[in-house]
Amino acid sequence: MRSRSVAALVAACTLALSGCSLLPDAPGSLPTNFVPAPSVSPGEGPGALSPDGFTAAQRMTVRVRNVGCGFISTGTGFALDAHTLVTNRHVIEDTKKIQVQTYDGRSINATTASTTTVADIAIITTEESLGGTFANVARQDPVESDVVTVVGYPKGGRLSTVSGIVLGESPDPLGSAIGAVLATTATVEPGSSGSPVLDEDGRVVGVVYAKNKSNQSFIVPVSTLKTLLDETSLLVPEAAQC
Repeated sequence: MRSRSVAALVAACTLALSGCSLLPDAPGSLPTNFVPAPSVSPGEGPGALSPDGFTAAQRMTVRVRNVGCGFISTGTGFALDAHTLVTNRHVIEDTKKIQVQTYDGRSINATTASTTTVADIAIITTEESLGGTFANVARQDPVESDVVTVVGYPKGGRLSTVSGIVLGESPDPLGSAIGAVLATTATVEPGSSGSPVLDEDGRVVGVVYAKNKSNQSFIVPVSTLKTLLDETSLLVPEAAQC
């Protein structure tokens, strides 16, 4: 496993949501024909997505499989359009091959990937269409006390949702972002990295990338994501390893 970021992780007392030596065990190798099983309901309680909102979120959310040099890790991503999706930088680090698995079980190979040092964000493109539904990106960041819902593939398992409250702005506990990030009470797990964070209307307001020992989650706000999408010079190609 990669060790170059271990000291920073220990000092920050946080867990980036991917497999490494200090984190919960990463899921084992999966067959290439793995079909993610959808969640059976959109969830319950305040802030839960409507059935229509859940269906749209399910169709835009994908499972990202990083086949690296001697390891396999998983994360989550979401489609911006038919050939472009968002995930975390750490989800695709040291990759040899990136596979995207859609809600209906299709496996699609990534053609290019770009990352940034501004935040823990990666943009992946595919030649084959992702199909499904695409993200409705919010205009503004959520604010303290807003209810949000995270949609993703925790621990590489089935698609699931979890809701929480935005606690407010926070310095990036991992030091991977320029500027503040947002902390929430939504409980996330390894494999949730790259999950879209949705407001009550199903709009993307952020991207999950880490949690701390108190089970608070941290998200890259949508304002940062939109800056990256508008300023493509901030993105650099991710070179294949091995």
